[in-house]
Amino acid sequence: MEFQFQFDWQAAIDSIPFLLEGIPYTLLISFGGLLIGFALGIFFGLLSINKRWFLKWPATAYIEIFRGTPILVQVLFIFYGLPDLIGGPIDPLTAGIAAIALNSGAYISEVVRGGVQSIAKGQTEAGLSLGLSRTQTFWSIIWPQAFRRMIPPLGNQAIVSIKDTSLFSVIGVGELVRQGQIYIANTFTAFEVYFVVALLYLAITLSLSLVLRYVERRGLVSV
Repeated sequence: MEFQFQFDWQAAIDSIPFLLEGIPYTLLISFGGLLIGFALGIFFGLLSINKRWFLKWPATAYIEIFRGTPILVQVLFIFYGLPDLIGGPIDPLTAGIAAIALNSGAYISEVVRGGVQSIAKGQTEAGLSLGLSRTQTFWSIIWPQAFRRMIPPLGNQAIVSIKDTSLFSVIGVGELVRQGQIYIANTFTAFEVYFVVALLYLAITLSLSLVLRYVERRGLVSV
């Protein structure tokens, strides 16, 4: 028996409107989580370079726990495990945003730590010699330089987080993959539908990459 496969372009085209309904959820979860994750990353990243052990150790523990466990396990724990602790259900969208926030926050903490520590100590000494306080020196001299160096790894983390949302179909979030699963269940066109899903993810990540490269070039010019 000879096996023949023909790509059904019409099925792929027909699936696009239904799949596009998942993009707002994909973007909301990824960028909503990244916004919170960036705040967490700054907070825990700065704590991780603090010399006081009672500030450094909790930050290090957070970073290692969320970097050392799969994000799929994290979102399952938040969605299925935490309700037992708090005594009430958690919305799938909320669980997805929380997972991206906590996971990306841990990686961004390391980006922040590395960026700040990459600035020469002479910069701090120069600020202090000008009569600035340590706080003023950090936010006026150290942070602007460090942040420009953080742009490439932060952009990479944003792309990773967007792709991570594809795992959240397991908790019923209506993002791209979940929309694809629903469509396939009715049409049995898995190859064509997942092909379109992959193209849509690629379009999102490539668009973000172009924006980040533009921002990076602008940031480097302003140094």
